[in-house]
Amino acid sequence: MLSVSAVGFLLSLSVLGAAEPRAKSSLLNSDPDVVYSEEFTEKEIEFLVAKPATIFATKKGGRKLGVLKADSKVTFIGMTEKAYKVRGSATHGKVLGWVSPRFLASKDKDFVENLKKVYARQKIIRELVANHEVAIGMSVEEVGASLGKPTRTKVRQTVKGRTGVWEFIEYQDQDHYQAVRDPVTGRIFRQYSHTTKEEIGKIVVEFENEVVAAIEESENNEGGKVRIVTPPLVFAW
Repeated sequence: MLSVSAVGFLLSLSVLGAAEPRAKSSLLNSDPDVVYSEEFTEKEIEFLVAKPATIFATKKGGRKLGVLKADSKVTFIGMTEKAYKVRGSATHGKVLGWVSPRFLASKDKDFVENLKKVYARQKIIRELVANHEVAIGMSVEEVGASLGKPTRTKVRQTVKGRTGVWEFIEYQDQDHYQAVRDPVTGRIFRQYSHTTKEEIGKIVVEFENEVVAAIEESENNEGGKVRIVTPPLVFAW
């Protein structure tokens, strides 16, 4: 796992309520190798083109779309480990394509290494969400995307910041029956009485400053070892 102290503090997220996670419709049917900016920040990220850079049609190169103008700005759309998808101005007009980060510059001098950390973290988060799992270090929004709307919530504001608890309780309908004697034959038979909802599993997630700090699972959940991921990272773009 990545070091928690790798970079920055926590990304600003929504309050610890029971709101549904925001939809990312633009990511439907997207390339699984690409991490998109909207997955980890709501801010628009811009880079400066440090020197003329060829922009390509695909993440692996391929057809050339043009040359980005030096000293112009590009908007960051997404990334792989080696290339960035950006929108900007080429010599012949507006383009959307892939460029090497070595041609770009940022107020954050370590932006390439920092975004590599983000990329690695988001791949882990995707796996957790796909498996409906939760880990220490996930954000409120990520827990909501993974486990859905909590059954119960509790929020507390202290001088140290916002804390809270989300409970996810799984219920199962349990039918109940009673023994009834047939008045004619005298035979005993089983007759439906009523149905109750029985708790069969519970996950309690504790947040500190909108990031998971502790996880408690009931024995019925048969959960494995609690996983830990780097908290959301934020940089000076």
